[in-house]
Amino acid sequence: MKRSCIAFGFTLVEIMIVVVIIGLLAALAVPAFQKIRQSSQDKIVLSNARQLSAAADQYFMEFGRSTVSLGALVGVTSYVKDFSTVANEIYPRAYTQGEAVTVTGIEGVRTVTYSP
Repeated sequence: MKRSCIAFGFTLVEIMIVVVIIGLLAALAVPAFQKIRQSSQDKIVLSNARQLSAAADQYFMEFGRSTVSLGALVGVTSYVKDFSTVANEIYPRAYTQGEAVTVTGIEGVRTVTYSP
């Protein structure tokens, strides 16, 4: 009786090829993920700027003034109830009627402007 010992497994070369393929796939996926992340952050920041601009317009109509501070717009009893940043962005401290809202410092580099 002849016995055969067949070992099932992977060689070092096969494992290295799989690791290289996974590395290539990751190298393609990471930039795409970062682009999607930046795009979604910019959309949220633009939405926040639009909401603040609309709140400022309501304030202008209600009080007949042409300038308002951020503190008068945001708060539990104010026009915008809840407001949070998503990428360490900096919103203007004052809003003037008819002027664009420019948000700076999105992740320390990008800027978004909303023109009503």
